[in-house]
Amino acid sequence: MKNCAVADSLPSFSALDITVIETDINKLIADSRLQLAKIVSESEPATWKNLVQPIEVIYRRFEQRWGPVGHLDSVCYSDEWHEVYERCLAAVTQFFTEWGQNAGIFSRFESLAASPEYATLSIAQQKVIDNALRDFRLSGINLPQAAQQEYMDISSRLSKLSSQFGSHVLKATQAWSMHITDPSQLAGLPESAMNLLAQYAQQKALTGWRVTLDFPSYHAVMTYADNRALRETLYHAYATRASDQSDFPEFDNANLIDEIRALRHQKAQLLGFNSYADYSLATKMVSTPKQVLTFLRDLATKAKPQAAQELDELQLFAKANLGISQLEPWDMSYASEKFKEQRLSLSQEILKSYFEVEHTLQGMFNLVTRLFNIKIEPVEGVDVWHSDVRFYIIRNEDGQEIAGFYLDLYARENKRGGAWMDVVSSRWRKSSTDLVLPVAYLVCNFSPPVEGQQACLTHNEVTTLFHEFGHGLHHMLTEIDAMNVSGISGVPWDAVELPSQFMENFCWERESLDLFAKHHETDERLPDDLLEALQASRHFQSAMMLLRQVEFSLFDFILHLEYTPESPEDVVTLMERVRDEVAVVLPPKYHRFAHSFNHIFAGGYAAGYFSYKWAEVLSADAFSLFEETGVLNSETGQRFKATILAAGGSVDPMQLFKNFRGRLPQIDALLRHSGIKAA
Repeated sequence: MKNCAVADSLPSFSALDITVIETDINKLIADSRLQLAKIVSESEPATWKNLVQPIEVIYRRFEQRWGPVGHLDSVCYSDEWHEVYERCLAAVTQFFTEWGQNAGIFSRFESLAASPEYATLSIAQQKVIDNALRDFRLSGINLPQAAQQEYMDISSRLSKLSSQFGSHVLKATQAWSMHITDPSQLAGLPESAMNLLAQYAQQKALTGWRVTLDFPSYHAVMTYADNRALRETLYHAYATRASDQSDFPEFDNANLIDEIRALRHQKAQLLGFNSYADYSLATKMVSTPKQVLTFLRDLATKAKPQAAQELDELQLFAKANLGISQLEPWDMSYASEKFKEQRLSLSQEILKSYFEVEHTLQGMFNLVTRLFNIKIEPVEGVDVWHSDVRFYIIRNEDGQEIAGFYLDLYARENKRGGAWMDVVSSRWRKSSTDLVLPVAYLVCNFSPPVEGQQACLTHNEVTTLFHEFGHGLHHMLTEIDAMNVSGISGVPWDAVELPSQFMENFCWERESLDLFAKHHETDERLPDDLLEALQASRHFQSAMMLLRQVEFSLFDFILHLEYTPESPEDVVTLMERVRDEVAVVLPPKYHRFAHSFNHIFAGGYAAGYFSYKWAEVLSADAFSLFEETGVLNSETGQRFKATILAAGGSVDPMQLFKNFRGRLPQIDALLRHSGIKAA
């Protein structure tokens, strides 16, 4: 870590002691309460220096001391750690809810907003103040005292329920496995997948192979296994996780879902909103539920005829070539892969050999170096939570350190599924001579390397890597010094996916692929025929995939928009209603997707899952400028960096988009990238 300024202030994960964490967090909260009281008692008029700067110090302390505790709960889960984490979470939630109803702090923010100083502040500083006043109102600052207490109780309970929901999903995923000793049961799986399943078995001191619900295992079996009965068994286990239909009903999330929905609606109504969906939109680009529903249903209308045609073609193929007379959901991935191989001459396993992890990482780093004029370097000796984890710093064109990030690539036991980016530290101008640099966690769940072999990624994993790195760049390339609007802080949820989905586009273009798509043995670049097949595959069953995202988005939004306390619609019934409207593939009655829908019940996407598609309109249209000027055009890259990435949450994202693109966004690029004809 020699000469590494970023690394000097990183968390010390190995020093975190479960026996003292609760004491430490409680002390942090007590000290912060004293600091807030001191701010309120300040006799001088409110200024940026005596109000916002001391508050930023409090936020920074929580980043440093509470952030790592929550992170380890996601990447190194244990019952003992989670029990302590949940108790701390309750205390932290209580503290921040109290803060949101602190009349003294609110009054000082109102005074600062009305003072002559406000006009002299930067746009970013003004945005911090405006957001603070908005958030106070959304935290019940204007409610009567009894209603404020009710709001606090609801917030505390919701925090606990969300944590329990995610814990149930993780436990349900890990509880199920299948030990296989007959290799014929796994016929069709490529060697790399067989080796992975053998490694899973060895980790449990078993011979043969072990199939789990971790995504690398699940995806391999569902995509390649000729054994239809095995696919059906695995599909049932995955589709019923954390529900009463599972083999492990003790992790059923049904009651948690019911209580979360009820409390969210109650919270929204306390604040004067008709529904939690209306409450959710108060901090987003989209302003009305009608806009969301119209947007989603318009996409469904455009995509459904093509999706129906795609499904018909797949059914005909499966019947004629695979002997499957009636296509079932557990056949979809398997039949689609076979159909893709026949139609496009594209084998995912052959394609995978061109995305060796180290080549892909270095190529991605070279890409952003060319686009944004930065340099990424590995740093050794950083304290990490697992031996697989790496750490990097980012330097600007002058060689100065500007950011850092952890990279945790592989799936393993006791690690939450999915992929995400989270904040280690936010960029913050602590003083004229002291700048805290932004640092990010980038976490994925890719197939780990099997002993003696290089780890290679599927193309889907490559796009996931680029997606999460886009989030990271948004956080790390900010030039804003005010903590609460630097990086991803303060960015509306339906705009936060713009940089991440934007980065995915580079996974499909020859110019950018040549930077990282190299055969892991021969070092040859991706051949033209494979590239053409890959690009054609972007539109392969694209309407079906788009409808699936619309299905999830509509379910989430209607779930929160149309909730009625007197007669709440059952989530399974609601999901069936949404599918009847937009879906072409209907799962069996036992399917319980909602019960493991972490994004909306254990994450930040409640009544906001539509953000993925909304932001994709922006990202596809933003990338279209690169298509016009050149995929690796550094001038366009610098423009994207200076507008979208640098401004963080300090400026309205629609204004940033117009600054970059020179006009309002158009949906045509999204439809074109999805292979769907615009009306």
